[in-house]
Amino acid sequence: MSTPVEAEQTLGADQGAGDKPWQTIVWNDPVNLMSYVTYVFQKLFGYSRDHATKLMLDVHHKGKAAVTSGTKEKVEGDVAKLHAAGLWATMEQS
Repeated sequence: MSTPVEAEQTLGADQGAGDKPWQTIVWNDPVNLMSYVTYVFQKLFGYSRDHATKLMLDVHHKGKAAVTSGTKEKVEGDVAKLHAAGLWATMEQS
């Protein structure tokens, strides 16, 4: 069984469009408090409280939110930081 990370990375690799930016996607989970998710967005990415709250509410209500974008290497680092903070994050090519 493949995980969402493997599925999305495979999809992006199959597209072969190296010029498209990558996005960091944070998924809703039943574990982390909304206040903690907002805090993580502020601390990891330097977002204002308002912007971090908006992204957290997207995660909460829509099930996911794109929180950063950029090169594949940058987004891989962002995903790793979010995993270290206990959040469920994947990457995809937009």
